[in-house]
Amino acid sequence: MHARSTRLIPVSVDEQTIHLEMCIYQPATTGPWPTLVFNHGSTGSGTDPQRFTQPIDEPHLAQFFVQHGWAVILPARRGRAHSKGVYDEGFERDRGLGYTCDPPRSLAGADRAIADIAAAIAAIQAFPFVDHHKIVIGGQSRGGILSVAYAGLHSEHIRGVLNFVGGWLGTGCPTASHINQTLFRRGGAYPGEMLWLYGDGDPFYPLPHSHENFAAFHNAGGRGTFHVLQPPEENGHRLVGYPEVWGVTVRTYLQRIGLPFDPQAPPQEA
Repeated sequence: MHARSTRLIPVSVDEQTIHLEMCIYQPATTGPWPTLVFNHGSTGSGTDPQRFTQPIDEPHLAQFFVQHGWAVILPARRGRAHSKGVYDEGFERDRGLGYTCDPPRSLAGADRAIADIAAAIAAIQAFPFVDHHKIVIGGQSRGGILSVAYAGLHSEHIRGVLNFVGGWLGTGCPTASHINQTLFRRGGAYPGEMLWLYGDGDPFYPLPHSHENFAAFHNAGGRGTFHVLQPPEENGHRLVGYPEVWGVTVRTYLQRIGLPFDPQAPPQEA
């Protein structure tokens, strides 16, 4: 059994205190535990405000980590789920048009998101059940590219990075390669190894585009491995929901970088 809770946590961001909602999973064993901080993606096109307040959760991923002796924390950035503040991660001037392809506005939105992640991790490090020497950051889609960029900027806090189908703008934007590679290159400063996991048939980030992003990251000094793992559905963007597909790859990575992963837990792959 494991404990799941949702809490509003006060954090300091942009010189003010904001409450961010965090979905928290804890093992039934005694902590402190190694901890995965997992960052969420966008809301598709950004044109439906009702999606901004939908809950942030990845139960299949969380259960996989919890049963291997990890805590998992999914922080919701400003204006998402029940987090306070305004959701403002790179919109057109007319917000009804959704996310912008304009590089300055889009990258400013990414910077705002990174500030939220930095504030969340500062608060998470103080949680008594978190082993703050064993924090891994990861994320899905926008959360994946943010995790890569954050680790490059704040490598002293992060033991590993899991990038699930990461990118900031889909290839429907003509500026997607420029913006995504700009952000991924920030991760090149991270001294450790990262794990990039992508699926074929991704409507936002086709594999050739993502391979080019990885090359930009690598050319900026980044270290890591790029894996193509296909979920049992045509949409590769949904890879994170299938630990039976990526579980062995993730476990091998974490053990390779010296992090504990309970071998007595039930296997996730045949």
